[in-house]
Amino acid sequence: MTTIRTSAFGHRIALEMPLRGAALLAASTLVICALLLASLSLGSAGVGFNDALAALLGSASERADLVAIEFRLPRALTALMAGGLLALSGALLQGTTLNPLADPALIGVSQGAGLAVVALAVLLPNAPDAWSAPAAFGGGLIVAVFILAMTGARSGASTRFLLIGIGIAAFLTALTTAILTYGRISGAHEALGWLAGSVRSAGWDEVRQMGWVSVAALAIMLLAARPLSALRLGDDLAASLGHIVSRARVLLLFGSVGLAAASVSVVGPITFVGLLAPHAARRLAPTGPGLHLALSWAVGACLTLAADLAGRAAFGAIQVPAGLVTALVGAPCFALLMLRKHRKESS
Repeated sequence: MTTIRTSAFGHRIALEMPLRGAALLAASTLVICALLLASLSLGSAGVGFNDALAALLGSASERADLVAIEFRLPRALTALMAGGLLALSGALLQGTTLNPLADPALIGVSQGAGLAVVALAVLLPNAPDAWSAPAAFGGGLIVAVFILAMTGARSGASTRFLLIGIGIAAFLTALTTAILTYGRISGAHEALGWLAGSVRSAGWDEVRQMGWVSVAALAIMLLAARPLSALRLGDDLAASLGHIVSRARVLLLFGSVGLAAASVSVVGPITFVGLLAPHAARRLAPTGPGLHLALSWAVGACLTLAADLAGRAAFGAIQVPAGLVTALVGAPCFALLMLRKHRKESS
């Protein structure tokens, strides 16, 4: 396999990656740029590709600049970063639990974060907006720790982990529905739109918030590569390599939950991105954990950006939230992954 090697600071920092993985990462970057341009160009406002490109270059009319830069660009950037964070969260969760079907939205992490945010919005309508992110993180973390404690397995790599997670997700969804049903009408209506997983109302404040989280995600990506490589080998061998397995798993879990909660607190629960993006990245280029995390981020960004674009432009005047589009696509894909896992366990 052809690899690319580079080093710096007298070989104290070294980087090695397969050529195929590097090429796919570059190609996915180009796809993201193309989807961004399409997001700025498509819509019912009459602002096409040339107007959008002129707006990016600062030479468009006032109307084109308003539509492309003030309305469409923040929405596209928020969808891009939210999808990348969810995909990275899913990749970390799958690597931490050694369960290929682990997904923040499937096992209840996103539902726990969503329940906390909905309860805050409906039951405490006067609470500051700054409380949403900590509430989402706390809700998601409680669910993740509870599931890992219930499995009774060191790695959580069992069908039991998945089944318990699905049951908890259903229970949390029922609680959220109850709060929406019996809560204040205004707060419930706002929370209901958020639960659909939409970036329709995203503005530059959301872009800045997601941007800071994405910077933190880059640091998590760099720090997580080594412990994930060790955990792939099993707990005993990872411990023999000098890793404190329990601490590494807890820190990776914190990172996964934090990224998912940050995304959910802004755009709501967008399902199946955290499940499908890591699998797609792995099939495109089998690589080490570091490059796999980067590819997962890129694939997740593409999926969510494409879902938002399809929901906004493919149904005329009706705008379908990105979360509904990913659910329609992701449900059959999840069924196929379940069948593959069952066949492997039976053989």
